[in-house]
Order: sequence, then structure tokens, then C-alpha cells
Amino acid sequence: MYKMYTIMIIDDDTYIGDMLSEALGVEGYSVMRAYSGTEALLLLEKSKPDLALLDLMLPGLSGEELLPKLKDIPVIVVSAKNDADDKVRLLLGGAVDYVSKPFELKELLARITVALRKSVRSAQRLCWGGLTLDTDTHRLLADGAEVHLTRTEYAILRLLMANPTQVITRSRLLDGISLDTPDCGEGSLKVHMSNLRRKLRSAVGRDCIEAVWGIGFRMAES
Repeated sequence: MYKMYTIMIIDDDTYIGDMLSEALGVEGYSVMRAYSGTEALLLLEKSKPDLALLDLMLPGLSGEELLPKLKDIPVIVVSAKNDADDKVRLLLGGAVDYVSKPFELKELLARITVALRKSVRSAQRLCWGGLTLDTDTHRLLADGAEVHLTRTEYAILRLLMANPTQVITRSRLLDGISLDTPDCGEGSLKVHMSNLRRKLRSAVGRDCIEAVWGIGFRMAES
């Protein structure tokens, strides 16, 4: 199954951002742009990218200050700072890679591919509030007990658990599970969601998915 990865470019240099956007688009990536650390945080409240390219010298909130806030997102620092101590500190502080400006575009694209590959391997298990979903075997454990899911229920839960703090709209849910369950429509989604919520409630004794009235759904706080 093909997945379009989304890359967030966090850089106030318009020339570099435009160049990267064009190159990433050619490679088949979807691109988000942020020109400051503050703007990046605002965008992250609405959507989570698969990887971020982070400049350090940003207006307002600097790259160093922003890095620890980019939780569960692989971050490649792309900066003109070349000091070895800075590189070590940032790599130990959460960055998965460090590329110095000026950079070779082919090398950066290769590093993005490697970082995404590692991220996919490490994300085989999604965990939230007593639920553990193995995306390799499609097996769900709820407080240690296995819960059988239909194909559509699994696709719904995987999307929600991959973005546990975000409200996922009904249209985004339908779009996100369309490759797994192309026959699922607005009406049948309601039935599948109801059955999934009932199964999880029966397994753990609480609501694991909450409906956000008029918008969509998100994982409930445990």
C-alpha cells in the first residue's frame, strides 16, 4: 500500500524553502511550510507530519527551543551552524540527523529516505491508554487481553492511535482508511465506529474513543 509522506519545512529562508518544496514534491512528498518556530507549533496542532526539516536560526522561537516540542516526529536539523558540539547536543537532544548548509540536495533526500525508513520500523506498535496496536500483525491488546477487530475497525483505530491527541474529522477518517476499506462510506463508518467503541469499552471498562460533536473523533484520555 502506497503512503504519501508529509515533510514539514521549518525555515525562514524563502529561497531554500521553495527549493526544498519543489524537490520534495518531485519525489512524491507532501509538504508543509513554517517560517518560524511559533508558526510550526500552530500547524502541528492541526496536522502531524511524518518528518521535519528544522533550521536553527528562526525568528521568535529558535530551532533549539522548538526541537524538544516536536514529539514523536523524526527531525533532521538543516543548519549553517557547523560546530561539532552543537551537532552532538542536538543529536542527543532528539534530532535523528544533522545536515550542514550549504548541502547537496541528493544527500539530503537520501537522509530523509533513511530517517523515514527507520521511523516506520520503530512505529510498528502504537500505544495509548492501555491499548497496544501492532501494525505489523494487526493485533490489538487492551489491558493485556486480545481484542478481535474487523479490517475496517483496525484501519480506524490505527489512524486514531497514530494521531492520539488530534481530532480526526469524518472526512479525514474516510480518506485515511479508503485504501484498506474502499467500500466504507459515511453511513457505514458510523456503524463501524459504534462497534469499535463498544468493543473497546467492553475490554477496558471505559471509553477509549470520544466523539467531538459535529467534528469527528479522537482518542480519549485514560
